[in-house]
Amino acid sequence: MPLLACSLLPGRVGVRRGVEWCPAHSCEARKQTFVWRDELRESGIENVLKKNSMVLSAAIFITLIGLIIYLHFVKIDQESLLVIGSLGIQVTSSYASGKESTTFIEMGRVKDVVINEAIHMQKVIYYLCILLQDPGDPQGVSEVVPLFQSSKPRLDCLIEVYKSCQEILEQRKTAPQSSEIK
Repeated sequence: MPLLACSLLPGRVGVRRGVEWCPAHSCEARKQTFVWRDELRESGIENVLKKNSMVLSAAIFITLIGLIIYLHFVKIDQESLLVIGSLGIQVTSSYASGKESTTFIEMGRVKDVVINEAIHMQKVIYYLCILLQDPGDPQGVSEVVPLFQSSKPRLDCLIEVYKSCQEILEQRKTAPQSSEIK
């Protein structure tokens, strides 16, 4: 009857199929099978498998940590702009993780809101910017603060936001003059 047996060649232990067991050597063959398993353990196959699984586990863990960091600090879900003429401008970015980042710019520092254009790769992109007034030079600009950097809205959307911002800025400029007349 064909069974699985170990070859008993000196210095080599292997497995052959289709060999019949000899009842006289069956105990010796079993001992050789255990020797063969021990040699596999000593040869490091189990260690290699353990190391490979550890490397794979570490790679998965690092990937998950990277994804969490990306979602928490990089991936912006929503950007908003709140303009209050008497107070200032609030820019809020909401990340995919739920974290929010808010920046407030006092209206006294705002010189103007403009639509700027830039060439990126082979296309022109438009973005909304707040120009901050230079404290030393009233006619100068100290800083340009870009808005909606992640969402990159189309030009027609930027024009609507720009017009709304300009209306509020104009109201702010005319409001002190009308109160001075009284």
